[in-house]
Amino acid sequence: MAEPQRIVIIGSGLAGASAAGSLREQGYDNELILFGREAHQPYELPALSKDVLLGNTDEPNRVHEADFYEAHRVDLRLGTEITEIRASERAIVDSDGVTHSYDRLVLATGSTPRTLPVPNADLPGLRTLRTIEDSLSLRESLTADARVVIVGAGWIGCEVAAAARRHGSDVTVVDPVDLPLRRVLGPTIGAVFRDLHADHGVHWRLGIGVDGFTPNGVRLADGSEVRGDVVVLGVGAKPNTDLAEKAGLTLAEGGVAVDAALRTSSPDICAIGDIAAHDHPRYGRRVRVEHWANAKDQGAHVAGTILGRSEAYTGAPYFFSDQYDLGMEYRGLADAEHDRLVVRGSLEDRDFTAFWLRDGRLRAAMNVNQWDDGVALQALVDSHAAVSPDQLRTATLADLV
Repeated sequence: MAEPQRIVIIGSGLAGASAAGSLREQGYDNELILFGREAHQPYELPALSKDVLLGNTDEPNRVHEADFYEAHRVDLRLGTEITEIRASERAIVDSDGVTHSYDRLVLATGSTPRTLPVPNADLPGLRTLRTIEDSLSLRESLTADARVVIVGAGWIGCEVAAAARRHGSDVTVVDPVDLPLRRVLGPTIGAVFRDLHADHGVHWRLGIGVDGFTPNGVRLADGSEVRGDVVVLGVGAKPNTDLAEKAGLTLAEGGVAVDAALRTSSPDICAIGDIAAHDHPRYGRRVRVEHWANAKDQGAHVAGTILGRSEAYTGAPYFFSDQYDLGMEYRGLADAEHDRLVVRGSLEDRDFTAFWLRDGRLRAAMNVNQWDDGVALQALVDSHAAVSPDQLRTATLADLV
C-alpha cells in the first residue's frame, strides 16, 4: 500500500496529538495536519479535576512540548471547527467553508459533558468540567463560604467534591444511584468512597433523582430542594459522533464502530479515543472507553494502522483517581455488579487491592494506596489469569504472573 501523502487528524486532544506524535516517531514524513476547536495547544484532561481544581497548578500537562509541532512539521490549526466529512471525496470542510483533502483521516473528536433532560437545564449558572477554562472558572467559585451542589457521583463528581472540600466549600452530592461509583466498582467498593467523602464532610443525597434546576439550586424528585451557590453537572459525557454520523460511518455502542485495528466502516478513516467503539479482541465485544490511557494508547497505535500495519489494539482499560488521601489505579474491565469481588488488605483503612473474578479468571484489579504491585497487576489482568481468591489474598502477586 502506498504511503499516504496527506494525513488529517480532527481533534487536538490527547488522542489526536498522540496520533500525530506517533506518526512522526514511526517515520511518516509527508504532510500532517491536526485540527483543533480549542485555542490551546493539545493538553491532557486529568489535571482539570485534580491538580488544577485543587490549586496546585494553573496549567494541565501538555501532550507535547510547545515547539514540538513546528519542529516535527505538524500543521497545527487551532480554533478551527470541522463541519463536514465528505468520505467519497476524501475531503473535510471547516466552518469557514474551506475544503481540505486527505489520503487518510483520523477522527479524535472526544466528548462533550452531558446535561439532564429536566426543566431549567439550560440555566446559565450550571457548571460542567471539560476544558481548562471550565476548571479555572470553577476553582474561583470554590470558596470557603460557597455552597456547592454536585449532580453525579461518578469520577468527575467525586473528584470535584474532594477539591471543593479542600477549598472549604460546603458540598452536597446528588445521584439517583444509592452509592457513588457503584456502576463501575460495585456496592462494596462504592461504600468505601461514600464513607471517604462523608468523613471529609460531604453531604450525600443518594438514591434520588433531579427533577429540575432553579436559580437557587437543585430541585429533587421528592419535591425538596438543595440550595447551592455553585451547581456542577458531573453526569457523564456524550461522544462527539455528529461528524461521523453525517458522513455515513457505522455507529455502535454510542460511538463510532471501529475494527480491531481502529478502522471505521470507511477504509480511509480511523477513529480513536472517546468516540471509538472498538471491536476488542481481548473482550470479544465492542468496548468504548472514556479515559486518559485509552486516548493516549489508541493515538499511538493508530499510526501503525494508517501506515499499513494491521495489528489489533489490545490495551486493557486503565484509569486513576486521587481523592483526599486516597489514590487508586484501576486496570481491566469488570462487571462489578456480577463478578466476584476479592479484597486483599483493609477496606476500613482504605489500604487494599480489589480484584474482580469471572469464571475463575481475573477481569480487573484496583489498587488503593498500594503502589508496589502495578506491573504484576497489569500482567495478571492482561492475561486473564486463572487464580483463586485465596491466592489473590495471600500470595506474592508477582509469583502469580
